[in-house]
Amino acid sequence: MFKISEFSRLSKVSLKTLRYYDQIGMLKPRKVDHDTGYRYYSADQLLELNRIFIYKELGFTLPQIIQLLREDITLEHIQGMFKLKKNEIQHIIDMEQAKLSRIEERMQLIDREGQVETGQEIRIKAEGTQPFLSLKARGREEDIPDLFRTFNQLLTKETRQLAQSPQVVLWKEIDEQEDEFEFEVGYFLTRELPLSPDAFQLRILPPEPMMATMTFRSDSTFACTACVDLAKWIEKNNYQIKENEPGREIYLPLSTKQDAQLMELQIPIINR
Repeated sequence: MFKISEFSRLSKVSLKTLRYYDQIGMLKPRKVDHDTGYRYYSADQLLELNRIFIYKELGFTLPQIIQLLREDITLEHIQGMFKLKKNEIQHIIDMEQAKLSRIEERMQLIDREGQVETGQEIRIKAEGTQPFLSLKARGREEDIPDLFRTFNQLLTKETRQLAQSPQVVLWKEIDEQEDEFEFEVGYFLTRELPLSPDAFQLRILPPEPMMATMTFRSDSTFACTACVDLAKWIEKNNYQIKENEPGREIYLPLSTKQDAQLMELQIPIINR
């Protein structure tokens, strides 16, 4: 048995907190000396205290924790709750990381203000008709990697063999949603499928005689300013963006050892 001061040192919980937990009936001492009033705790109560902290991390209130301790929740149930909480926190971290990335991009755009010329070549090229197998969704730019993960999980082995390696994203604006786009993520096919899988959309992309294109590494500074550079180039050269046709992003892996990708941004244009 340990005096409350010793138990406090072992558990790294303050004396004030231990006394309060005793007062509300959440963690009572194993023994109280009636003559001196000293509180004594046992070693196994460190595990009880650990459960209390687990429930606090999961967001439960102290009255709820008292009830949970009385119900003697199984370890498997606790682990399940922790996994859910971990996933929730990871989602928040991912969202905040995406915000941080957008802030960095905005800062780079601010640095580029007033600079009309770009050091990256912009070319006009034509694209022919192409069979395109895609997954359609609405969302934000940061949702694209998750869409591809979902897409790849749904692909059958036979279909994957017909898909060419570049990842392709088509995107269009949505009038009713100011912060979302309509995406199609997928792959060009080496030949048409006899039947389209239920979860996917299979269609023939029409030819585009004029595409303003810019190619860059995803980890380069051009990745943050590509749309601005393309817009300035289109405006300067007296073109306009073709209405009702989606822009395209093509992702090509550089090598198996690099996280960066080679990106090509394509915007359909016409003469003014």
